[in-house]
Amino acid sequence: MSQISAAQVKQLREMTDAPMMDCKKALVECGGDLDKAIEHLRQKGLSKAVKKADRVASEGVIALEVDAQQATMLEINSETDFVAKNDHFKALVSKSLEVAKTQGVESVEALYQAPVEGQTYEAYLHSAIAKIGENIVLRRLAQLKAGGHEALNGYLHANHRVGAIVKIAHTNPAHAHKLKELARQIAMHAAAMKPVVLDYHAFSPEFITQEKLALVAELEKENEELKRLGKPLKHIPTYVSRVELTPAVLQAQEEAYKQELKEQGKPEKIFDKIIPGKMERFIADNTLLDQRLTLLGQFFVMDDKKTIAQVLEERGAELEDTLSISAYVRFEVGEGIEKKQEDFAAEVAAQIS
Repeated sequence: MSQISAAQVKQLREMTDAPMMDCKKALVECGGDLDKAIEHLRQKGLSKAVKKADRVASEGVIALEVDAQQATMLEINSETDFVAKNDHFKALVSKSLEVAKTQGVESVEALYQAPVEGQTYEAYLHSAIAKIGENIVLRRLAQLKAGGHEALNGYLHANHRVGAIVKIAHTNPAHAHKLKELARQIAMHAAAMKPVVLDYHAFSPEFITQEKLALVAELEKENEELKRLGKPLKHIPTYVSRVELTPAVLQAQEEAYKQELKEQGKPEKIFDKIIPGKMERFIADNTLLDQRLTLLGQFFVMDDKKTIAQVLEERGAELEDTLSISAYVRFEVGEGIEKKQEDFAAEVAAQIS
């Protein structure tokens, strides 16, 4: 049996919120492999999601500038939050955004070679690092431009730690100015709700299978507590993504509803008034993964009865146009960066020995 340290158990506990003993058991069963232990807990419904707090090493800011036809967003990381508030750091961020925008660069590598104050941006950055006295990293850059049939806008949160850009494609160029505010609202939604991908087409069959196991286990675990409290139980879905709701699946469900209505003695002439609402509810109940992870599948924060996809469809109908999101980018400071974990006990022991 693998020797599992208290530090490993503590780390898994902090990342998953699972009970301490369950964390220890998971690590033992998975031979001390942290990633496997996390997935093990998820499939048992003991962990909703891996906390990202301990994985985020960097401080810093997101910077964003949007004009009529172009949006520029970048992430600059620092080692400490204190330096991120420093005037020299703020000046560096401002200059970086200005150079990226005016030079029209579309990657970090291209920006490094861009001219600024008689030198390359890379040399300028190194001199800024020497002045600030802390390592600074230009981590990500996004440059989006709107064509004649696109409306572009973005949103930067007040704390400058999260930003998003959304581009809406349409068929009538005259509608661009009318759709800029909608693009900003959807970007604001994305900043708050953290969709990982645009839509369910990004999901692989393997990902769907894995996430379904974890999601069902999570709901079943919640139902145990709800049952104990005498509260209504949550629905356990048969499907979790729109990608699983094939035409055959939807047709079979519609036929099942028709049969149900017949057995209830409802006249067939009112079926078309009842079934659409039931089908809408069926789709909502069986697309929980989309609602968590996809921009188009999430319910709009400004109208939680409609998904982003439905909002686009309705707005398009009002304008007699066809709308779609042609580009979506979201940055959050430090997202996905592994944090270096210091083992102070081991460090002290090493120095003593």
